[in-house]
Amino acid sequence: MAKVTLLFAVLLVVLGLVGFLGTGHTHYTALIPAWFGLVLGVCGFLAISDDEHRRRHFMHINATVALLGMVGTFAEILRTCTSSKPLDFAAVTAKLAMVWLLFIYLVFCVRSFITARRSGKV
Repeated sequence: MAKVTLLFAVLLVVLGLVGFLGTGHTHYTALIPAWFGLVLGVCGFLAISDDEHRRRHFMHINATVALLGMVGTFAEILRTCTSSKPLDFAAVTAKLAMVWLLFIYLVFCVRSFITARRSGKV
């Protein structure tokens, strides 16, 4: 699962960089997915270990970071859509992409945790 984490970390970093470069280097908040990707990547790299306790610890940190990122970004989407200001479709699209990436990643995490529990590795 740590290697899957690294894949999603790269996808989030790419999403952040594309959003930042797509805005003409003016909106630094477009880099938020990249920061989440960096955190997931560092903890995913640290989870690549033979030590079961260490791997479990860092994967739970990653799942928590992903959940917080998904909920926070979804709340921001709702705030943006209910605002009286005109929508920035590029920003909303990037936020939706981040929510979907983190949601898919969380599904993988939950499935992995359930499989580990059933196999008796815990």
